Amino acid sequence: MQENPGPHLPYGAQPPGYPPYYQAPPPPSWFLPTPHGARYDHLARNAAARPWRAILGTLIVAVGFFVIGIVVVYAGLVLAAILGIPAPLAPTGDLFGDPVFGLVVVLLSIAPVLALVLGTAALVQRRRPGTLSSVAGRLRWSWLLSCAGLAIVALVLGQGTQLLALSLTGASSDDMFGWSGWGVFLPAMIVIVLLVPFQAAAEEYIFRGWLVQAVGAHVSSPVWAIFLGSALFASLHGYSWIGLVDVFAFGAVMAWLAVRTGGLEAPIALHVMNNMLAFGLSAAAGQLDDALNQGKVPVPWQALAGTVVQLGVYAWGALYLAKKRSISTVSE
Repeated sequence: MQENPGPHLPYGAQPPGYPPYYQAPPPPSWFLPTPHGARYDHLARNAAARPWRAILGTLIVAVGFFVIGIVVVYAGLVLAAILGIPAPLAPTGDLFGDPVFGLVVVLLSIAPVLALVLGTAALVQRRRPGTLSSVAGRLRWSWLLSCAGLAIVALVLGQGTQLLALSLTGASSDDMFGWSGWGVFLPAMIVIVLLVPFQAAAEEYIFRGWLVQAVGAHVSSPVWAIFLGSALFASLHGYSWIGLVDVFAFGAVMAWLAVRTGGLEAPIALHVMNNMLAFGLSAAAGQLDDALNQGKVPVPWQALAGTVVQLGVYAWGALYLAKKRSISTVSE
């Protein structure tokens, strides 16, 4: 005779009059809550924020940056030997005889660091990687696309100002423009379009993301984080002193915009468009090797005039659009 299983059913809801099944609480999340009402540079100020975490994470990112770069470059040398890519004909400082292949190696030596930065924020600081992107905890794509359109306008005005400054001072601007033919230009542009967004974004996540927030976790004013990140960003470039001033100014304005607009969208947009234009013009003129070897061609002082216009227009426009679109600048 079958036994009565009783009122406690193995599945489904309990009959009326009986207590509900015990449900174990969900396991605690590894990620700690993001502070409410925090500026972008203060998003790492969670319950686990300690100076040693910021220092350890910075060391991981720095060492990883150089290790990844070295591994990719040596892998490129091996692949070049296998594919029969010729070495440079003269000791010009170039690693590869094919500038397009050299561009691929350079961009791929930086792009993977993006994943390293996101992973370091998650594992060392116990925060969601999206907090590196913005106060919304994610990359705000519509805002980024708006900034990309603004970046095109700022770049056109900046390039025009530079050409005007070169013309007024009697300097030659022939090296800026040229045409090497579709056979040279098209392969380079394919590489530029596919890889530059990741390379530029990786640099923004390192210098305007990780460094700004690692310092901001323990310092109230963003000035120190902006200065430190911009100085390190400039130190990794091989330009003459005029070029280094240009790069430092770019880094400082981008870090300031990240804080003022609550995310990396504005810096990423201008960085991507700027690099695509710079590499694209060099590829069109058949001077891509000069763009890769930054110390080969000195930067004219007239370029600073274009930089002032470009950064000024972009900064003003980004702040205006952010206010008009009610872009959040603090975490919710």
